[in-house]
Amino acid sequence: MTMDHLHGRPVIIGGGIAGLMTALHLAPEPVVLISKASLGDETSSTLAQGGIAASLGSDDCPDLHLADTLAAGDGLGDEMAVRRVVEAAPQAIEHLARLGVAFDQALDGTWLRGLEAAHSRRRIVHAGGDATGRELIRALVAAVRRTPSISVLEGVEVRSLFVEDGEIAGVLAVGEGDAMTLSTGRVVLATGGIGSLFHHTTNPLGSFGQGLALAARADAELADLEFVQFHPTALDGPRRPMPLVSEAVRGEGAVLVDEHGRRFLADTPAGELAPRDVVARGVWHQLGAGHRVFLDARQCLGPRFAERFPAIALLCHEAGIDPAREPIPVRPAAHYHMGGVAVDTEGRSSLRGLWACGEVARTGLHGANRLASNSLVEAVTSASWVAASVAAASPSAHKRLKPAIVPPRPDASRIRPIASHALGIERDGQTLRAAAMMLAPIAASRDAASDPALVALMITVAALRRKESRGSHFRTDFPSRDTQPRSLRLTFDGAFEASAALSNLLPARIA
Repeated sequence: MTMDHLHGRPVIIGGGIAGLMTALHLAPEPVVLISKASLGDETSSTLAQGGIAASLGSDDCPDLHLADTLAAGDGLGDEMAVRRVVEAAPQAIEHLARLGVAFDQALDGTWLRGLEAAHSRRRIVHAGGDATGRELIRALVAAVRRTPSISVLEGVEVRSLFVEDGEIAGVLAVGEGDAMTLSTGRVVLATGGIGSLFHHTTNPLGSFGQGLALAARADAELADLEFVQFHPTALDGPRRPMPLVSEAVRGEGAVLVDEHGRRFLADTPAGELAPRDVVARGVWHQLGAGHRVFLDARQCLGPRFAERFPAIALLCHEAGIDPAREPIPVRPAAHYHMGGVAVDTEGRSSLRGLWACGEVARTGLHGANRLASNSLVEAVTSASWVAASVAAASPSAHKRLKPAIVPPRPDASRIRPIASHALGIERDGQTLRAAAMMLAPIAASRDAASDPALVALMITVAALRRKESRGSHFRTDFPSRDTQPRSLRLTFDGAFEASAALSNLLPARIA
C-alpha cells in the first residue's frame, strides 16, 4: 500500500459530466480527478441522448421550466433548489458552448430545441441529434486534459473513505492491483447512479451506487433513496446496458402500441408524453399481461428517423430493426436515481469535507420523479456551486492515515435478482421485507457483494418506510398519496450488523 499526501488538493471521484465540470470550475486550483475507467468511459453521461433542458425559446421562461419540474416531482421538489437550477440553465448552455460543445443549430444559427415528456415547451438543447452525452464528454474531457491544474488518475477505483474526528481525512483506492491511500480533507463524490442493481438498466454495469456506499459507511446522511426512475422505452433485447430509445422520439410524435398495433396510452392524459412514472407503469402492465410493447415512429418520422436520431437508428439496425419501416420493441429499464447523498445548496453533505454532485447527490431538484433532461443541467449547474464551496473550504490539517484493509472489488451480480424483484416499478411490503432479510447479512459480510447489497438495502429500507405511492415509488399495498409530502433521510452508523428480527436489521435514524 502506497500513501500519498496531496498537500491540500481536493479529490473528485468520478469521470462523468459532474466530475469533469467540477474539476474545470476549480481550476486553476490543483485537484485530483479519479476515474475507474478511461476518462469519460463507462459513465451514464456518455450514454445520454435527449439533451439538456433550458428555457431558451421566446415562448419560454424559467418560471415555466420551474412549474414543469415541480409538477413532475410530485410534491417533493425543493422550489428554491429548482429555481436556482432553471435560472442558471441558459447560462450553463452558453458556458458549455464556449468549452467546445457543438450543439445542433438551425440555419439561422440558433440552437435547435426538442420536446420531451411533461415539458410544456420545446426546450431540450441537443447535440449530434441524439448523442448529446457523447458530445459533452468529448468536449469536457478535452478541456480537462488541457488544464494543467487537474491531475487525472485513470483506471483507479475508490473503495472507502477515511474519516477521523468526524471529518474526511482521505480515500483508499486501488489501481492496477496496487492499493493507495490519498490524504485529503476535501472529497467530491460524482459517481453516478444505481442502475446496475437491476437486470434491466440503461446504466453502465459498474453503476451500482458506489458513491452511496462510500458515503453511508462514512456515516453521511442520505435522502429520498426509494425514488428510482425507470425509463419507459429501452430497446428490448439482450444488450447490457440496454440501449435507450430517447424520450425525444416520443416528443416527435412516436406512439406506444402492443403487438396488435393498439395504442394503449391513448386515454391517458398527455398520452406518451405523460410523466415517466405514468408511462413506465403503463408499459409494465402491458408486459405483465403477456403483451409485447413497441414504439412506433413510422408515421411521425418514417424515413427521416435516421436523420433526426442517427445513434438510435444505428442501435436499432444492429438489433436487426429498421425504425423507418417497423416498430421498435421496448420495455422499461432502471435509468436514474432521484435519491442520493443529502446535500445543501452548495453540495455539502452532513459529513465535513464531503461534497456530492450529479446523480449521486440529492439536491431537491427532482423530487419524486425527474423531469426529462433535467439531469445533465443539474450536473452542469451544480458543479459550479460545488466547486466554489470546495475552493472556499480551508484544507484540513494533514492527518497521517493508518494502513487499512482493502475491500474487494464490488460485484453486484448476486444482488440483481433481489433488487429487480423487490425494488421495481411496483413494490409491496411483504416483498420488501423479504428483500431486507436477504440483503442485510450480505451487506454486513464485507465481501464483493457487500457494497451493492448495502445500497439495495438502503433503498429497501426507504421503500418500506414510505407507505404511500408518489412519483416513481409505487406501493401496491399503499396505492394512494399522503396529503403531506415528506422527505425521508437515513443515516447508517458505523459497521452494519444483521440480526434475525427485521426491526434490528434496519440500524437507521429516520428524521
